[in-house]
Amino acid sequence: MDYKEQLSAVLQHVDKKLDQSLERLQALLRIASISTQPTHKGECRQAAEWLCNELADLGFEASVEEVSWAEPGHPMVVGFQHDKSLSRHRVLFYGHYDVQPVDPEALWTTPPFEPVIRDVDGRMVIVARGASDDKGQVMTFLEACRAWKEVTGSLPVDVTVLLEGEEECGGGNLRPFLDSNRDRLKGDVALICDTSMADRQTPAITTSLRGLLAEEITVKCAAQDLHSGIYGNAARNPIAVLCDLFSSLRDAEGQVTIKGFYDGIKEISGTKRKQWAELFPDDRSLLGEVGLSHNAGEKGYSAIEQVWARPSFEINGISGGYEGEGFKTVIPAQASAKISFRLVLGQDPEKIRKNFHQFVKDHLPDDAEVTFASYGASPGFSFSDTKSFLPRALEALSEEWGKEAVEIGSGGSIPVAEDVRQALSMDALMVGFAQNDDRIHSPNEHYGLDSFHKGIRSWVRILARLRQ
Repeated sequence: MDYKEQLSAVLQHVDKKLDQSLERLQALLRIASISTQPTHKGECRQAAEWLCNELADLGFEASVEEVSWAEPGHPMVVGFQHDKSLSRHRVLFYGHYDVQPVDPEALWTTPPFEPVIRDVDGRMVIVARGASDDKGQVMTFLEACRAWKEVTGSLPVDVTVLLEGEEECGGGNLRPFLDSNRDRLKGDVALICDTSMADRQTPAITTSLRGLLAEEITVKCAAQDLHSGIYGNAARNPIAVLCDLFSSLRDAEGQVTIKGFYDGIKEISGTKRKQWAELFPDDRSLLGEVGLSHNAGEKGYSAIEQVWARPSFEINGISGGYEGEGFKTVIPAQASAKISFRLVLGQDPEKIRKNFHQFVKDHLPDDAEVTFASYGASPGFSFSDTKSFLPRALEALSEEWGKEAVEIGSGGSIPVAEDVRQALSMDALMVGFAQNDDRIHSPNEHYGLDSFHKGIRSWVRILARLRQ
């Protein structure tokens, strides 16, 4: 058979064997691999070993490899299928086998680790924790490899698989593992399947991600909580100090006022703005699904442009004073808040952290002192190799879905994309088939059977397109 005939035969095989593919996915979903809870450490290892066995069954040189740089130390799964007799492209596929906790469990309509297939709003889905994030997505790729192997006996490209067990609890071992295994893992391009489609019908490749900078700020004023009748109006109130600080962090145009905050940022291209406007013709088309209708951010940018391509400042939580039932007339001695900045390519997280600290100190009134607790800091990401692998993958997706695939951004952070770039010196194509209403991290998480089926077929086509 020539290559077109092979591709057709492999796609037909995917269709014919879909039930068996679903059975394997359900087996993986039954494993409660909750990485952040120590009581599930055994299940995390069980999931790793299950996946290692699957890779070995597909002819990969596969292993479960220990990690010990950071807790909790759930193992990596690594698999290699390289034909050293041929000169061809080598891809690194990344996914994760760990899942989020199931709380609140009472809101699940079926047990979270007993997968079921049912109709949700006219769409057949598989319901289980991890169905969409990320076990269903991982299995689309492995099942595509299975179809190629069972029909042709080989894969179109050299493939390395890396499956992590700590993505949902911080991933402290990933970067050291990449650094320590650079020569083994390096390839031409990484494939990351932990993202979503543009909408139900439009396939997409996520080519930009926002980074994250997280801070906790505590303001202290009086030596102890005060009676508001005795000291009210005269004593400095730390909650009011925080409110004043945060209101001054944005101007009337919705822009962040920290010095140098927008340094290094590139404008959104006209092509992307046009594509995104077709997907989201007005702000309600994005905000309506969460009960909102008006764009509250930077003027001059649509809601989707702000989420996918502009930096943000958000207050994630604020506390101080009496927060129990009833009422207590108190001026608190201290108040605290958790805030985050989502960053885009070009912004320096540590520079922004430093300038934020200075901004707060410069705006602090008399009788107030501040302390900071600094958390994660990751830069924004943008795919740079737009002339080689990206067009091929877009063409493959367009052929499968019958609709032109688009480049989209993501308001969230996927640190592995930048980790792969820095540690392995290669770009990452982020191709996913999740939907925004898959309820990831929430009760009744699910993954559409259409996403699973056409996801497998999409990877079959992408692997064919990436052949040298």
